[in-house]
Amino acid sequence: MGKIYFVDVTNRDGVQTARLGLSKLEKTMINLYMDEMGVFQSEFGFPTTKHERRYLLANLKLQEMGVLKNIRLSGWTRGLASDVEEAFRAIPTIKHLNVSSSTSDQMIQGKYRGRKTRDDVISDMTAAVDKAYELGAETVGVNCEDGSRTDLDFLIRFASEAKKHGATRLRYCDTLGYESPKSIYDTIYALATAVKMDIEIHTHGDLGLAVATSISGAMAAVDAGQDAYINTTINGVGERAGNADFLSCVLSLMKAKGIAGKYELGIPIKLERIWDAARFASYAFNVPIPINQPGVGRNCFAHASGIHADGVLKDPENYELYGYKELGRGEPITVNTGSEICAGEYSGINGFKHVVNQLNNEDANLDLALPEDRDAANRILELVRYANVESHKPLVEEELIFIIKYPEIAKELLTMTPLDY
Repeated sequence: MGKIYFVDVTNRDGVQTARLGLSKLEKTMINLYMDEMGVFQSEFGFPTTKHERRYLLANLKLQEMGVLKNIRLSGWTRGLASDVEEAFRAIPTIKHLNVSSSTSDQMIQGKYRGRKTRDDVISDMTAAVDKAYELGAETVGVNCEDGSRTDLDFLIRFASEAKKHGATRLRYCDTLGYESPKSIYDTIYALATAVKMDIEIHTHGDLGLAVATSISGAMAAVDAGQDAYINTTINGVGERAGNADFLSCVLSLMKAKGIAGKYELGIPIKLERIWDAARFASYAFNVPIPINQPGVGRNCFAHASGIHADGVLKDPENYELYGYKELGRGEPITVNTGSEICAGEYSGINGFKHVVNQLNNEDANLDLALPEDRDAANRILELVRYANVESHKPLVEEELIFIIKYPEIAKELLTMTPLDY
């Protein structure tokens, strides 16, 4: 039996959402949350995009330092050898890539406008995979953009050629949210059986089915004897109607009838930090968590009905599939906002020291310390000011802690060098 893993795409697909975005420090915080919870891989950005360079290198450095302990960091490029070359020129230490090709006839005809055929798509993809390994990649995944509208025979051919060239996984993209749970199960099962290759499932919520199709697709891959990798984002943020929500997918695998206990996670997911991660993403994106969002919505553990309230007081399992403490939440109906960090772009050093002392008083295990040297302490404060300016909002306490602990990394995250590597 195969196992199921999670690949976070908040920092790639999530930030492509219209009207939304994250600062480089905020993207880094997302990676830290994902690492803590047991996510296998973060698709952490675009190595061919110049403004991503310092952020990508800084996160790879955090991995070398053991701050990001287990999570893999993968970049995304188009399925072109020239893109792969550019990625390694900019980020020489990158080890994991996903290369993306449009595979449906709709995309080949409507996007490439007759400039490419199916054979060209495969030729470009295999050249990109070869180039990635030539330049030092350890793993290369291949993406089928619009896979759900791609002829199955061509998908099998595409995946088979990718496998011959050493691709480690095939990412099946339901780019338009077109699939149903039944249709994606049938396709993924046939694909995984024919090619005998691990499958990534990437879905969108245009029909409100992103979580259901992700789970069904992963079940199909495992039933066919392959590992499955579900692409998710925090709070389901993503283009148009969003991507599959991370927590909803995890809870489905852990709690759903006929699924829980049958399909095994490759890495146990520790959900004690999901409440903090969901609130941080909501704050960073400036997108409120829906009141009925599974697990983290404000009403998720609130019971108004007299019968329901009475039943929960007698035994929470009467009306709750999982408990709020499993998700790191506080009391059932309260919303914990944590400390308000009043350290912004105009803060002074004395006020900053006061904030640091407050943090230490609230958590005896934190043991934060500013440098004794006033100039060195001021340099950290200056980083806090820049982070505030970049994100256009006050920092949350974990961002502040990160900057104090890793000022040199923070400096890289906050530095941009326009049009120059």
